[in-house]
Amino acid sequence: MSLSASLANALTGLTASSRRAEVVSSNVSNALTEGYARRELHLSPQSLGGTGAGVQIDGVTRAVDSVLLADRRIADAVAGNAGLKTDFLARIERLIGEPQDEGSLSARIAALESALVAASSRPDSQARLQDVVAAAGALTSHLGALSDDIQTARMQADDRIELEVRTLNESLVQIDRLNAEILAQRAAGRDATALMDQRQRLVDRVAEIVPVREVPRERDQIALFTTGGAILLEGKPAVIGFTPAGVITADMTIGSGALSELTINGMPVPATDPGVLGGGTLGAALAIRDDLAPGAQAQIDAFARDLIERFEDPAVDPTRAPGQPGLFTDAGGVLDPTLEAGLAGRIRLNALVDPSQGGALWRLRAGLGAAGAGDVGDATLLNALGDALGRARVPSSGGFIGAARSASGLAADVLSGISGARQQAESRQSYAVARQSALTELQLADGVDTDAEMQTLLMVEQAYSANARVIQVIDDLIQKLIGL
Repeated sequence: MSLSASLANALTGLTASSRRAEVVSSNVSNALTEGYARRELHLSPQSLGGTGAGVQIDGVTRAVDSVLLADRRIADAVAGNAGLKTDFLARIERLIGEPQDEGSLSARIAALESALVAASSRPDSQARLQDVVAAAGALTSHLGALSDDIQTARMQADDRIELEVRTLNESLVQIDRLNAEILAQRAAGRDATALMDQRQRLVDRVAEIVPVREVPRERDQIALFTTGGAILLEGKPAVIGFTPAGVITADMTIGSGALSELTINGMPVPATDPGVLGGGTLGAALAIRDDLAPGAQAQIDAFARDLIERFEDPAVDPTRAPGQPGLFTDAGGVLDPTLEAGLAGRIRLNALVDPSQGGALWRLRAGLGAAGAGDVGDATLLNALGDALGRARVPSSGGFIGAARSASGLAADVLSGISGARQQAESRQSYAVARQSALTELQLADGVDTDAEMQTLLMVEQAYSANARVIQVIDDLIQKLIGL
């Protein structure tokens, strides 16, 4: 081998060592950078005329386990989905309250029962009659607060849907732009791995909102499909459509046309968690707005209806005129079974017994339709009101149909239904988070190992020194030849 060929070989070795040192430096400095994939330098023998001519740099690639990455992304979506549902159900459970908690739904029922018992023992006591009014008012206020908070949760979910659809659209446009930039960099022979890191972070963001599968295409391009089968990116990004409602009331549903569905490129798609865009945080927000929250509202509406019907029974208060409301009313009127949605937010204490609304306390003792105060010692009606509250009856609506319950028993069932759903959601969340953590750890284990990178750097230094020594020796030889 000639001196010039040896010199050329050594120069390629120096170049390769220098480039490899850059790769190691990049790996170490980005070891904790989210979305960074470990770089690997690929070399191959360079030949010239059948003889060795050093090494050539084939390029730098990202070390990514695509199967593990795809599984981790789906795990992120499932964990986010389960977390939002669990948080909502826990919120409603806290608002209903445990039976032993002061101010809970069960405690409100118990307070009303106790007030009626105390008033029946002293029907002439204005203070005890006032306690009945206060306890009944507190019960209706609690139901109203529950209904308001459920609708607030639906509006918050609707706002979240709008935000996530906007984030989804923006991310898809950015990913498509990065696809084009990566293609241009590759065509120019430049390193595009940094752009690919950025693209991976954007896909991760999309995958939290909607679980997706990344499909590689030629020239380092990618396409994105949801696990439900929708095309998000294939040549050009899809456009997800959604119109926020702003204010949501209990009677507003997708079926009534009051709430917006989702569209992909103008075509309607099912706006449900099991739908083509479900499974992630977007699906959870849809489930809260259109399923979980309306389900909770239906439960407390059924409870409110049962409460009104207990005191609309003619046997409870014979003085009440036909067609007139009982102790509890639907916004001041009689119950309309066809308008049950949102009833918990409309239930009110009958103004006839509430002095603050122009009523009179003696009507609790004498009757809602009584002409006068009557016998101040007569506790017949107060006893009947207490019996109506404690009597076991089959609820007319809700998921309680089939078994007779007292008002306190029905309140316990409302809490039990929400608590059971919350426990199931927590169980799913625990599994999802555990799987997400395990997959994240596996992915991190395949990332940058700084110890291994330092060992590689030592080898790079040795290779660099060896090639430099070869060049020095060749230079000495050339100088001797020149001196002859």
